Amino acid sequence: MTAAATRGDQRRAALLEALDAHLRDAGPAAGLDDINVADLSRRAGVTRSAFYFYFENKAAAVAALMDEMEEEASDAAGLLEGEGAMRERVAAAIRTVVEGWGRRTHVYRAMLEARATSPAVRERWEARLASFAELVAELIEAERVAGRAPAGPSALALATALLDVNDRTLERLVRAPEHFDWDRQVDAVVHVWTGSIYGRTSP
Repeated sequence: MTAAATRGDQRRAALLEALDAHLRDAGPAAGLDDINVADLSRRAGVTRSAFYFYFENKAAAVAALMDEMEEEASDAAGLLEGEGAMRERVAAAIRTVVEGWGRRTHVYRAMLEARATSPAVRERWEARLASFAELVAELIEAERVAGRAPAGPSALALATALLDVNDRTLERLVRAPEHFDWDRQVDAVVHVWTGSIYGRTSP
């Protein structure tokens, strides 16, 4: 990697760090329109033009910041492919995402707005969702082939629907009151997953 590339990575990282701090400081009532690119660039120690060199717009910057949170989703995918009872794996995977993203609700809140207002960000989100749906569909198919799950609707369609449940749950996460009972909510989501895949009984 060249020195110029390294400096470029550092500037981009500084902008994302500044955006993260702004979203955290701004509070839940703030939106994308409240982000001032000039102020954000000064906070990152770069020029305003540098922001637009790395990001097409504010929504794209939020999407890039969201990429950093994909580690939790990747960890969750690994848990689904692990050992042990399916219900336990699903519960662990969902809790990994909820707890990880729950620490950065300010980013996910901004992402909800970004994907609602930017076709490019929405397409990027849907592509990401589709890749996870394929992984979950493969797991469902494997469970059916092994005789642990009954035949049912298209595994890919089922996986997509289950991930939609997760998406709505995460949306609720950023808007829930302070003392919302997340253990009970996660238990309900796990029940939906295992019941949809295995019927009345779940291994």
